Amino acid sequence: MSKQRLTTIKACLDKRQTDLTVIMENVRKPHNLAAVARTLEAVGGLNIHAVSDKPSIRLTQMAAGGIRKWVEVVNHDDIKEGIRHLKQQGYQVIATTLSAGAKDYREIDYTGPTAVLVGEELEGISRQAVQLADQIITIPMAGMVQSLNVSVASALVLYEAYHQRNRAGMYDHRSLDNKEYQRLLFKACHRKIANYCDNKRLPYPAIDENAEILEPVAGSQGGSDDDFSMWVKKTS
Repeated sequence: MSKQRLTTIKACLDKRQTDLTVIMENVRKPHNLAAVARTLEAVGGLNIHAVSDKPSIRLTQMAAGGIRKWVEVVNHDDIKEGIRHLKQQGYQVIATTLSAGAKDYREIDYTGPTAVLVGEELEGISRQAVQLADQIITIPMAGMVQSLNVSVASALVLYEAYHQRNRAGMYDHRSLDNKEYQRLLFKACHRKIANYCDNKRLPYPAIDENAEILEPVAGSQGGSDDDFSMWVKKTS
Protein backbone atom coordinates (compact mmCIF):
# COMPACT_ATOMS: atom_id res chain seq x y z
CA MET A 1 0.00 0.00 0.00
CA SER A 2 1.30 3.46 -0.90
CA LYS A 3 2.10 6.01 1.78
CA GLN A 4 -0.48 8.38 0.29
CA ARG A 5 -3.21 5.73 0.46
CA LEU A 6 -2.37 4.95 4.08
CA THR A 7 -2.45 8.65 4.96
CA THR A 8 -5.89 8.98 3.35
CA ILE A 9 -7.26 5.99 5.28
CA LYS A 10 -5.92 7.31 8.58
CA ALA A 11 -7.37 10.76 7.91
CA CYS A 12 -10.81 9.23 7.29
CA LEU A 13 -10.64 7.12 10.43
CA ASP A 14 -9.71 10.22 12.43
CA LYS A 15 -12.96 11.85 11.30
CA ARG A 16 -15.28 8.89 11.82
CA GLN A 17 -18.47 9.77 13.70
CA THR A 18 -19.18 6.80 15.94
CA ASP A 19 -22.58 8.14 17.00
CA LEU A 20 -24.16 9.09 13.67
CA THR A 21 -26.10 6.45 11.75
CA VAL A 22 -29.15 5.69 9.62
CA ILE A 23 -31.81 3.08 10.23
CA MET A 24 -33.62 2.01 7.05
CA GLU A 25 -37.09 0.50 7.35
CA ASN A 26 -37.81 -1.74 4.35
CA VAL A 27 -35.77 0.27 1.85
CA ARG A 28 -35.76 -2.21 -1.02
CA LYS A 29 -34.16 -0.84 -4.17
CA PRO A 30 -30.45 -1.67 -4.51
CA HIS A 31 -29.49 1.78 -5.80
CA ASN A 32 -31.23 3.41 -2.84
CA LEU A 33 -29.54 1.06 -0.38
CA ALA A 34 -26.18 1.90 -1.90
CA ALA A 35 -26.82 5.64 -2.12
CA VAL A 36 -27.88 5.99 1.52
CA ALA A 37 -24.86 4.00 2.70
CA ARG A 38 -22.50 6.03 0.48
CA THR A 39 -23.79 9.31 1.89
CA LEU A 40 -23.49 8.03 5.45
CA GLU A 41 -19.87 7.06 4.80
CA ALA A 42 -19.20 10.45 3.21
CA VAL A 43 -20.17 12.24 6.44
CA GLY A 44 -18.13 9.85 8.56
CA GLY A 45 -20.66 7.18 9.55
CA LEU A 46 -19.43 3.72 10.47
CA ASN A 47 -22.52 1.52 10.68
CA ILE A 48 -25.91 1.50 9.00
CA HIS A 49 -28.93 -0.28 10.46
CA ALA A 50 -31.44 -2.11 8.30
CA VAL A 51 -34.86 -3.69 8.80
CA SER A 52 -36.54 -5.71 6.06
CA ASP A 53 -39.81 -7.65 6.10
CA LYS A 54 -38.71 -9.59 3.00
CA PRO A 55 -35.90 -12.11 3.32
CA SER A 56 -35.31 -11.81 -0.43
CA ILE A 57 -33.90 -8.32 0.07
CA ARG A 58 -30.15 -8.78 0.21
CA LEU A 59 -28.42 -5.99 2.02
CA THR A 60 -25.14 -7.12 0.47
CA GLN A 61 -26.39 -5.26 -2.59
CA MET A 62 -24.90 -2.22 -0.88
CA ALA A 63 -21.57 -3.49 -2.17
CA ALA A 64 -22.27 -1.25 -5.18
CA GLY A 65 -19.41 1.19 -5.51
CA GLY A 66 -17.38 -0.69 -2.90
CA ILE A 67 -19.27 0.91 -0.01
CA ARG A 68 -19.45 -2.40 1.82
CA LYS A 69 -15.72 -2.05 2.49
CA TRP A 70 -16.27 1.02 4.65
CA VAL A 71 -19.76 0.77 6.17
CA GLU A 72 -20.81 -2.22 8.23
CA VAL A 73 -24.45 -3.31 8.20
CA VAL A 74 -26.37 -4.11 11.37
CA ASN A 75 -29.53 -6.13 10.63
CA HIS A 76 -32.67 -6.10 12.78
CA ASP A 77 -35.68 -8.42 12.62
CA ASP A 78 -38.23 -5.62 13.01
CA ILE A 79 -38.37 -1.86 13.46
CA LYS A 80 -39.29 -2.04 17.14
CA GLU A 81 -36.20 -4.10 17.93
CA GLY A 82 -34.01 -1.85 15.79
CA ILE A 83 -35.14 1.37 17.44
CA ARG A 84 -34.91 -0.16 20.91
CA HIS A 85 -31.34 -1.26 20.18
CA LEU A 86 -30.34 2.28 19.21
CA LYS A 87 -32.12 3.98 22.10
CA GLN A 88 -30.40 1.66 24.56
CA GLN A 89 -27.11 3.04 23.21
CA GLY A 90 -28.25 6.59 23.83
CA TYR A 91 -29.29 7.57 20.31
CA GLN A 92 -32.07 9.99 19.50
CA VAL A 93 -34.13 8.54 16.64
CA ILE A 94 -35.19 11.18 14.10
CA ALA A 95 -37.87 10.06 11.64
CA THR A 96 -38.38 11.69 8.23
CA THR A 97 -42.11 11.88 7.56
CA LEU A 98 -44.96 14.13 6.40
CA SER A 99 -46.86 13.66 9.66
CA ALA A 100 -48.54 16.67 11.26
CA GLY A 101 -46.34 18.40 13.78
CA ALA A 102 -43.08 17.47 12.06
CA LYS A 103 -40.26 19.97 12.50
CA ASP A 104 -38.14 21.46 9.75
CA TYR A 105 -35.13 19.11 9.56
CA ARG A 106 -32.76 22.05 10.10
CA GLU A 107 -34.25 22.78 13.53
CA ILE A 108 -32.92 19.55 15.06
CA ASP A 109 -29.65 19.34 17.00
CA TYR A 110 -27.61 16.54 15.39
CA THR A 111 -24.49 16.94 17.52
CA GLY A 112 -25.64 14.28 19.98
CA PRO A 113 -25.87 10.56 19.17
CA THR A 114 -28.33 10.49 16.26
CA ALA A 115 -30.01 7.83 14.13
CA VAL A 116 -31.87 9.10 11.07
CA LEU A 117 -34.86 6.87 10.33
CA VAL A 118 -35.97 6.56 6.71
CA GLY A 119 -38.69 4.41 5.19
CA GLU A 120 -39.38 2.35 2.11
CA GLU A 121 -39.82 3.92 -1.29
CA LEU A 122 -43.62 3.86 -1.68
CA GLU A 123 -45.16 3.92 1.78
CA GLY A 124 -42.45 5.64 3.78
CA ILE A 125 -42.00 5.02 7.49
CA SER A 126 -44.54 2.81 9.24
CA ARG A 127 -46.95 4.22 11.82
CA GLN A 128 -45.25 2.13 14.50
CA ALA A 129 -41.85 3.61 13.61
CA VAL A 130 -43.22 7.17 13.77
CA GLN A 131 -44.66 6.48 17.21
CA LEU A 132 -41.36 5.06 18.46
CA ALA A 133 -39.23 7.92 17.13
CA ASP A 134 -38.06 10.69 19.45
CA GLN A 135 -38.69 13.41 16.90
CA ILE A 136 -40.22 13.66 13.45
CA ILE A 137 -38.89 15.95 10.75
CA THR A 138 -39.88 17.12 7.31
CA ILE A 139 -38.05 18.71 4.39
CA PRO A 140 -39.77 21.89 3.12
CA MET A 141 -40.82 21.83 -0.54
CA ALA A 142 -42.24 24.54 -2.80
CA GLY A 143 -43.31 22.33 -5.69
CA MET A 144 -46.23 19.98 -6.27
CA VAL A 145 -44.39 16.84 -5.16
CA GLN A 146 -44.90 15.85 -1.55
CA SER A 147 -41.82 13.70 -1.01
CA LEU A 148 -38.26 13.17 -2.14
CA ASN A 149 -36.44 9.99 -3.08
CA VAL A 150 -35.32 8.24 0.11
CA SER A 151 -31.65 8.59 -0.77
CA VAL A 152 -32.02 12.31 -1.50
CA ALA A 153 -33.91 12.92 1.74
CA SER A 154 -31.26 10.99 3.67
CA ALA A 155 -28.50 13.04 2.06
CA LEU A 156 -30.08 16.37 2.99
CA VAL A 157 -30.51 15.36 6.63
CA LEU A 158 -27.07 13.77 6.92
CA TYR A 159 -25.36 16.83 5.48
CA GLU A 160 -27.22 19.06 7.91
CA ALA A 161 -25.80 16.81 10.63
CA TYR A 162 -22.37 17.13 9.00
CA HIS A 163 -22.48 20.94 8.96
CA GLN A 164 -23.59 21.13 12.59
CA ARG A 165 -20.95 18.68 13.74
CA ASN A 166 -18.27 20.39 11.69
CA ARG A 167 -19.12 23.77 13.24
CA ALA A 168 -18.93 22.12 16.67
CA GLY A 169 -15.43 20.81 15.91
CA MET A 170 -16.49 17.18 16.04
CA TYR A 171 -14.35 16.30 13.01
CA ASP A 172 -11.24 17.84 14.57
CA HIS A 173 -10.54 14.99 16.98
CA ARG A 174 -10.73 11.22 16.80
CA SER A 175 -13.82 9.65 18.38
CA LEU A 176 -12.79 6.03 17.74
CA ASP A 177 -11.10 4.34 20.68
CA ASN A 178 -7.67 2.88 19.95
CA LYS A 179 -8.85 -0.74 19.76
CA GLU A 180 -11.53 0.02 17.18
CA TYR A 181 -9.19 2.34 15.29
CA GLN A 182 -6.59 -0.44 14.98
CA ARG A 183 -9.25 -2.96 13.93
CA LEU A 184 -10.60 -0.74 11.18
CA LEU A 185 -7.10 0.25 10.03
CA PHE A 186 -6.09 -3.39 9.75
CA LYS A 187 -9.30 -4.23 7.89
CA ALA A 188 -8.74 -1.38 5.42
CA CYS A 189 -5.07 -2.23 4.80
CA HIS A 190 -5.18 -6.05 4.90
CA ARG A 191 -8.67 -6.94 3.74
CA LYS A 192 -7.99 -10.54 2.68
CA ILE A 193 -6.31 -11.40 5.97
CA ALA A 194 -9.05 -9.62 7.90
CA ASN A 195 -11.74 -11.61 6.07
CA TYR A 196 -9.90 -14.84 6.79
CA CYS A 197 -9.54 -13.97 10.48
CA ASP A 198 -13.22 -13.02 10.68
CA ASN A 199 -14.28 -16.31 9.10
CA LYS A 200 -12.02 -18.29 11.43
CA ARG A 201 -12.82 -16.08 14.43
CA LEU A 202 -9.16 -15.26 14.89
CA PRO A 203 -7.85 -11.97 16.31
CA TYR A 204 -6.21 -9.60 13.85
CA PRO A 205 -2.39 -9.52 14.07
CA ALA A 206 -0.82 -6.39 15.54
CA ILE A 207 0.34 -3.68 13.12
CA ASP A 208 2.77 -0.78 13.44
CA GLU A 209 2.19 2.89 12.60
CA ASN A 210 2.77 2.13 8.93
CA ALA A 211 0.12 -0.62 9.05
CA GLU A 212 2.79 -3.29 8.59
CA ILE A 213 2.00 -6.58 10.29
CA LEU A 214 4.20 -7.18 13.33
CA GLU A 215 3.26 -10.80 13.92
CA PRO A 216 2.02 -13.65 11.72
CA VAL A 217 -1.57 -14.79 11.68
CA ALA A 218 -1.97 -17.77 14.00
CA GLY A 219 -0.17 -20.69 12.34
CA SER A 220 1.34 -18.72 9.45
CA GLN A 221 5.04 -18.38 8.68
CA GLY A 222 5.23 -14.67 7.95
CA GLY A 223 3.54 -11.31 8.17
CA SER A 224 3.15 -10.15 4.60
CA ASP A 225 0.13 -10.68 2.37
CA ASP A 226 2.26 -12.95 0.14
CA ASP A 227 3.29 -15.06 3.11
CA PHE A 228 -0.31 -15.23 4.18
CA SER A 229 -1.51 -16.35 0.74
CA MET A 230 1.05 -19.17 0.70
CA TRP A 231 0.09 -20.19 4.22
CA VAL A 232 -3.63 -20.31 3.36
CA LYS A 233 -2.94 -22.52 0.34
CA LYS A 234 -1.00 -24.94 2.56
CA THR A 235 -3.56 -25.09 5.34
CA SER A 236 -6.85 -24.85 3.43
